[in-house]
Formats: sequence, structure tokens, C-alpha cells
Amino acid sequence: MTTKTFLAPAKINLCLHVLGRRANGYHDLAMLMQRVTLYDRITMTLRDQDGLTVSCAGVELPPGQENIAARAVRALLELTERRQGLEIDIDKQIPVAAGLGGGSSDAATVLMGLNEMLDLGLTPRQLMDVGVKLGADVPFFIFRTTAWATGIGEELAAVPAVPQAWYVLVNPGLQVSTAWVYQNLRLTSPRSDLKIPRFSGELGELLELLHNDLEQVTMAHFPLIGDIKQRLRNLGAEGALMSGSGPTVFGVFREERTARAAAEALAAEPGWRAFAVAAVDDECTL
Repeated sequence: MTTKTFLAPAKINLCLHVLGRRANGYHDLAMLMQRVTLYDRITMTLRDQDGLTVSCAGVELPPGQENIAARAVRALLELTERRQGLEIDIDKQIPVAAGLGGGSSDAATVLMGLNEMLDLGLTPRQLMDVGVKLGADVPFFIFRTTAWATGIGEELAAVPAVPQAWYVLVNPGLQVSTAWVYQNLRLTSPRSDLKIPRFSGELGELLELLHNDLEQVTMAHFPLIGDIKQRLRNLGAEGALMSGSGPTVFGVFREERTARAAAEALAAEPGWRAFAVAAVDDECTL
């Protein structure tokens, strides 16, 4: 019996542009995506007996819906024509339905972890091809570096030299459906000047890039998001933005000390969770 624990990081969208809607309902996007140091911990145990169990304390799934981590296991075993008993325990620290990609990160981490534990020898490209069928953000977490994402989010290009910053993530305890946000989005004329960002290392370059087309939809329904952005600025953030479809908001800080003080102050609000985090670009394995 072999057991191993892996870290599944959250992500933030430093910019998110919606370029148009496809006939199949998906949207063409242009995004700058960055992993940050807020993690779910995923412990996987190989069993001699067939069967798969996934436990995730505190997360209730609708009847008939399977955890995305379980779907990742089934997809990988089907592809490789393997049979393997497996037990997965997810210590969930990334808020659910929060615009931070927690479920997609869990699925990606399971794919990478099982590939390692079973010595399947699949390449990252092969794992990404499996992952995109589970969720548009899954390939990004397998890519494992800050990326410019286009298409539905699965076409990825590495973005080097992103300015160093601290981020404070604030989740007010709401859950927002990504599908609902996109259904209520009114598309404007798409920008034609969007290119992969290039950085010289100045934080101001990153601050100028902050933008999220989905923010208008979620904030109209949850004005609290605008209040959180202002609170972050009052506490020293040099920029603030909703991540993904929300409702998590992040503030951009130059100094760790200021970021941690802001996170502590905002975490004192009833029902809110706040985290001071930095970018992560290393392998997330314990």
C-alpha cells in the first residue's frame, strides 16, 4: 500500500477578457493566469482491491454528481487501460465556487500524481488532453507556470518575468456559478490589440493589466465585491480585482508585511476568509 500527498494550488486571473461566444456555448477568452500559495492537500493511497473512494470533508455534492477528482481518476485509468484501487482524501482549503480554480487544480493534481505513482509515463501534453475534457482550467494547472491562456483557456503560453507581488485573497463566503455569470454576460466589442504580455519586472506593468470582463456581472448581483475592492485599497493594495467568475477578490501589494496585516484585518469580518499569498512556479509535490 503506497500513500503520497500532493499540493493543489489555487489560481488568480490577473486579467480576463471575453472575446466572443462559440456555437457550443463556450466562450473564447484571453487571460493571464497565475498559481498562488493557497493549497488543497490531496492524499492518494493505492489499494490492492479494485474501487475508488474520494472523501472531501465539508463539501456536499448534488445527488448523482461525482467529484471532479474521481472523474479524473476514471478518465486516466480508462485511457491507460489500467485497473487500480485508489483512495483519495482532499483537505479542502481553497474556497469552493470562488473563482480560484480549486476543483480544476484538484483534478490536475490527481492526474499528475497518479501518473507518477503508477509510473504511467504520460507526458504533460497527454495529461492536458485528458484534463481539458474535465474542465477548461485543468490544463493550466498541469502546465505549471504562469500562462497566457486563450481559446476556452486550454491554449497556453508561458509568461516569464511577471513582477513579484503579494496578493490578499478575500472570499466573502458566497458561491457563484460560473455558468450563471457567463449566461448573464453582455458581450461588447472584443479588443483586437490583446497580445501576450511582456514584463520588465516593474509592478506598475502588472497593475495596468488588471481587468476582468466578468466582474460587471457578478458585482451587479453582489455589490459586496465592490466594497471588498475598496477595503483592500484602503489597507494598502495598489490594485484590486475579482478573480475568475468570483466572488473572491484579490488585492496586489508590494510588501509581505502590509499584505499579511490586510489579510488579518479582513479575516476578522464574519463569514469572510482572507489569505496572504505569493505566486508559485515550482512543482507542487510533498
